[in-house]
Amino acid sequence: MLWQEETPQEKISQKVSDLVFDIKSRSLSVDHAYPLSQAISKALPWFEQESLAGLHLIHGAESGSGWNPPDSPDAIFYLSRRTKLTLRLPQHRIADAQTLSGMTLDVAGYSIEIGSAKQKSFLQMPVVFARYIQADPEEDEEAFLDTLVVEMQEKGVNCRKALCGKSHRFKMPDGELFTRRLMIADLKPEESIILQEQGLGDGRKIGCGLFMPHKDIKAVSNKK
Repeated sequence: MLWQEETPQEKISQKVSDLVFDIKSRSLSVDHAYPLSQAISKALPWFEQESLAGLHLIHGAESGSGWNPPDSPDAIFYLSRRTKLTLRLPQHRIADAQTLSGMTLDVAGYSIEIGSAKQKSFLQMPVVFARYIQADPEEDEEAFLDTLVVEMQEKGVNCRKALCGKSHRFKMPDGELFTRRLMIADLKPEESIILQEQGLGDGRKIGCGLFMPHKDIKAVSNKK
């Protein structure tokens, strides 16, 4: 008889983690990346200066195939009581960010009351997923992936499997911002943590380049 127990994963020291806030808000504009970033930066003056700090955008309820925002950037969506606000922060800023609790943010005319927060460490999953990676709208998926493979290699990550998903456009003061969804699979534990901590591309403060652990490929079910 052959009996092999799975080797426990060695815990990897993490320099970055998520801080998840309870919030109370009735509704929010679908295209809230820029105004929410501005509201956070106003409340936390150090936020823009921290290179590893990032902001997860707020989304509606997930369905079995993932949440899809309305096509119109001027549309609004309604928030449930379970909706959260999540900041990605270096460990030395976790305590500083707790000052958000008790504040009410004005996000382009929509108010968000910030409640208590809990710190959440990253999971060492072999699959990670980003809803928004900044991209050149004139660049095809193959060229987009080639650029990211080089960036991952510079970070010490060997990309074995990657899949692009649905594209999205945000309104910014200087024009539109084009993004693509991206899933990366078959990662080693340390590679998974590197991508979650460091991300890819620019725009962390407006919700871009941030990876989350994922169990399967359903998150990119809107792929071409």
